[in-house]
Amino acid sequence: MIRHFRELYQYRGLLLSLVQRELKARYRGSVLGFFWTFLNPTLHMLVYGLLFGVFMKNQVEHYPFFMFVGLLPWIWFSTSVSAGASSISDRRDLMTKVRFPAQVLPATVVTTNLCNFVFSLPLMVVMGMIFGVWPSWHMVAFPVVILTQLCFTLAVVYVVAALNVTFRDLQHIITNLMMLWFFITPVLYRVSTIPEKYRLVMLLANPMAILMTSYQAIFYEHRLPDALPLLGLLGASVVLLWGASQLFESRREEFAESI
Repeated sequence: MIRHFRELYQYRGLLLSLVQRELKARYRGSVLGFFWTFLNPTLHMLVYGLLFGVFMKNQVEHYPFFMFVGLLPWIWFSTSVSAGASSISDRRDLMTKVRFPAQVLPATVVTTNLCNFVFSLPLMVVMGMIFGVWPSWHMVAFPVVILTQLCFTLAVVYVVAALNVTFRDLQHIITNLMMLWFFITPVLYRVSTIPEKYRLVMLLANPMAILMTSYQAIFYEHRLPDALPLLGLLGASVVLLWGASQLFESRREEFAESI
């Protein structure tokens, strides 16, 4: 793992260049361009807000803001995993080059979507102010939550990117799996609505549930996230990232031949 990330740091200039290129190319040719960074999560919020806030009469106070707090990090995660699955298999032009650092490609996907997440945060803050929910000092825990999600997301993306090279059906399975994962994660509803006997099981089995409740604690509930689950997930994510980097390294020599 140390060697893996030493190389990633060594090629940080390439990583930055690829991220910049992805950000510029993402909405190239569109009329609204960069504003789609804000419009995409806003449109998601309007659709789910209409469904759960109007038609199904969700009783959560300031529901559009509550939902937006969870949607932004979920979009970062789901988009990274979905796009990251094919980040190696779709880049034959780069992978056939001599000694191209393959680990940069999944990292580029995750970092690009992290940038979109960060760019959307001001919109979330403004929305909260409209509903009378102002940022508080509890945001000091925000970097820990971001670091945890970054480690977890990068680990998942390394695994699916490495496996998808030889098992191409995986990228299509992931598309459907992400939809299921979304609805069993407390993004559109509060975790307190889950029966207590299932709540602990969901938090243990679903790392994204811990992250969602942590974001909601900071921005919506104005409290610090529960320390034990969050720090436990951070430790588990670091271990998972180590395992994912080992898997990625073990299969790296096969990438150019398989694609």
